[in-house]
Amino acid sequence: MTPMDRRKNPYAPGAGLQPPELAGRNKLLEEAMIDMDRVLDARPTKGMMMLGLRGVGKTVLLNRLHGIAEEKGFRTANVEAPEGGMLPQLLVPELRQVLYSLDLKASTGQMVRRAASILRNFAAVFKVKVGDIEIGVGEAAGKADTGNLEQDLPDLLIAVCEAAKERNVALAIFLDEVQYLSSGELASLIVACHEVAQRNLPMFFAGAGLPQIAALAGNAKSYAERLFNYPEVGQLDPSAASAALLHPAKREGVELEDGAVQQILHLTERYPYFIQEWGFHVWNSAPASPIKRIDVNEATPGIIAHLDANFFRVRFDRLTPLQQKYLRGMAELGAGPFQTGEIAAKLGVEPASVATVRQQLINKGMVWSQRHGETAFTVPLFDEFMKRQMPTLEKYVPKKRSPRTKGKRDKR
Repeated sequence: MTPMDRRKNPYAPGAGLQPPELAGRNKLLEEAMIDMDRVLDARPTKGMMMLGLRGVGKTVLLNRLHGIAEEKGFRTANVEAPEGGMLPQLLVPELRQVLYSLDLKASTGQMVRRAASILRNFAAVFKVKVGDIEIGVGEAAGKADTGNLEQDLPDLLIAVCEAAKERNVALAIFLDEVQYLSSGELASLIVACHEVAQRNLPMFFAGAGLPQIAALAGNAKSYAERLFNYPEVGQLDPSAASAALLHPAKREGVELEDGAVQQILHLTERYPYFIQEWGFHVWNSAPASPIKRIDVNEATPGIIAHLDANFFRVRFDRLTPLQQKYLRGMAELGAGPFQTGEIAAKLGVEPASVATVRQQLINKGMVWSQRHGETAFTVPLFDEFMKRQMPTLEKYVPKKRSPRTKGKRDKR
């Protein structure tokens, strides 16, 4: 038996951390690289919107694509949308850096300096604080200065892409947590990508977020379904999930018995983030190689406590008591998805009484709706956490509003 060395633990649990074995995603990466090469070859290409629940590795893939794009010579903008959007504030610093990388002070070419003028207009009209943009030409009057994002963002991205084309390079934009953009911001982004594509300018776009993005994009602009590909990023298949566990350990001279592998795949439901968590903690607690099923079972209570205190709890603590109660009603039914009427029945109310709470949870990215009238968790294994966190399901009792407070939002 080989003693375990915690210093050589190969697993990498964490938000967006590259795992030692990016298993099961080769096809998606290959398709994206083909699209990048098409952009560099001035051929028409669709953008990409990766869809998936929490913990499936969307951010990992987006970061990997960002690295690939930089290796291919793209100028890149890499941003993550917070709740409530703020798309102009996210993009301006990144695009400013892109323009400086194209050499604003070069003596030849006007497109780069023109793009810098347009960026300055855009930053001013949307009140984005950014460092001075030193340019040698006057402002591009009438471009990206209306204050209408759906009109100004296309002007800006077209100008930056034209500047990149002038320098014989291409722009790549990577946007995580797309579902947090406001409806107006999402519509503006779609319009901008559409107009760039119509001009066959050199831009590759990749976004990632929760599964509702496809519907949100379609609602924002009807042609969005033809503008982007929507690859679904889900659980790993058994072979890829096993590889994610076995290959990193083998490179360090450690073996896992088949029983240990199968138990981890069962407990994690083959979600990449949870595979990394179980792999990491089981490695640290196992006495020696080969790692056995009993090692997994002995480590699991501590892993669940760790996830409860860190991964799950930070999401739970952002919720109001009513939102927590709604999710507890969902958990009573299982993993989902569920009909909204079923959830309401568990809470002892009519669906209309909790419709606002459900929408708030969708806005916070805690639940999503694949089809009308359905609701599902966006965080895998969250139903089990809710039962541990709130062992007893309490019925929802709507608060009676006085005439003076009628119409005001319930902030409980």
